[in-house]
Amino acid sequence: MGPLTGFRVLEIPSIGPTQFAGMALGDLGAEVLRLDRATSVAAGSGMIPASPYASLDRNRRSVGIDLKHPRGAATVLKLCESADVLIEGFRPGVAERLGIGPDLALERNPRLVYGRMTGWGQEGPLAHDVGHDINYIALAGVLAHIGTAGGPPVPPINLIGDFGGGGLLLAFGVLAALLERERSGRGQVIDAAMVDGAAMQMSVFVGLSAMGFWSDDRGTNLLDGGAHFYGVYGTSDGQWISIASYEPQFYAELAAMLGPLGIELDPATQMDQATWPGLKDRMAELFRTRTRDEWIEFFAGHEVCFAPVLTMNEARRHPHNVARKTFVEVEGAPQPAPAPRFSRTPGAIERTPVVPGADTDTALLEWGFEPAQIAELKEQGAIA
Repeated sequence: MGPLTGFRVLEIPSIGPTQFAGMALGDLGAEVLRLDRATSVAAGSGMIPASPYASLDRNRRSVGIDLKHPRGAATVLKLCESADVLIEGFRPGVAERLGIGPDLALERNPRLVYGRMTGWGQEGPLAHDVGHDINYIALAGVLAHIGTAGGPPVPPINLIGDFGGGGLLLAFGVLAALLERERSGRGQVIDAAMVDGAAMQMSVFVGLSAMGFWSDDRGTNLLDGGAHFYGVYGTSDGQWISIASYEPQFYAELAAMLGPLGIELDPATQMDQATWPGLKDRMAELFRTRTRDEWIEFFAGHEVCFAPVLTMNEARRHPHNVARKTFVEVEGAPQPAPAPRFSRTPGAIERTPVVPGADTDTALLEWGFEPAQIAELKEQGAIA
C-alpha cells in the first residue's frame, strides 16, 4: 500500500514525460486509469499481451476511448467527477477543442488537479511549435554545457527534458497541488513545461555563471569534466572509471594514493585552474595503465569518491544494487524498482504493463458507470 493509495488519477497517454509521471504516481500506490485511444485498442484488438519490458506502462489499467466522439469527451468528464488528478500531454488548446479542457473538467469537479505536460509551456512564442527533449534542453541553456572541451554538445539521452524536467516535474506539481487542496478544498491547473523544468535543474550553474565562476566553454569547469579531480577516465581494457575527489579531505586522500604512482597532487593548489589540463592529461595516462577491475581493487576502502562507470546491464548485477534491490524483475523483464522508498507505505509494482482497452468494462463499472451506459457507449463507438 503505497503513500498515494486511495488517490485516483486519469492519464491521457502521451509518449515520454506524461507516461513517466503516470508510472511514478502508480508506483506509489495511486490508482491510475489510462484513457487509451480507440485506435490503439483496435490495433491490438485488446487481445495481445503487453510487453513485460514496457516498464513505463506498468501500474495502471486502461480504458479505450474515442476522444473525438462527442460521447467520448462526455465520458472523460464523467470520469473526472470521481478523479483526484487528470494528466495530459496535448499541445496547448487541444484538450479544449476536444471538450475536455480544464475549465470543463473543474466545473464537474472543483477539487480536480489538472496537470498539463508540454515542451514549451501553455503560452509564449513557441507554445504551439513541435519539439522533443533535445530541443527543450537546448533552449533552456542546458545542452550547451554538456560535452568535452573543444567538442560538440552531447545529448544526455532524454533524461533531463523528458523525465527529470518533464515527468518528475509534473508528478511533483501534482503532489504539491494535492497537498494544497487539503487546505483550500480546491483543485487547480498545473502548467508543467520541459523547458522550465530543464532550466530549474540548472539553478546552481546559472548563479555561478552570473557571478563569473562558470565559463560557457564546455569541459573547462569544476563539475563538467574540466577539473582533473572530477571526471571520467579510460582504462587499459577500454572501460571507464569516475573520480570525484572534490572536498579537500577526499582530494588529500587521492593525492596520497596517486603520489607513489608518479602523480604529484598539491592540496594547496587544488583549485588552480591553470594546473587542471596538465594534471588531467597525466592522470589519464596513468589510468590507462590498468584495467577497470584493477582500479576498483586499488581504490576499494579509500575515501576518494570513486566508482566504476557501468552500463545499465552491468549496474543490474552490481552487488550494491543487488543488495538494495534497485532493479527488479517482472515476468522475467528487468525494471528499475519504484523510488523513493518509504518506511511504512512502500511503493510496489502491482500491475504489469497494460494492453490498451484491456479494462474498459471493469474500470468504468468501478468508476460509477452503469452496465447499460457502457453498452450504449460501445454501440455508439465512444469507447472500445
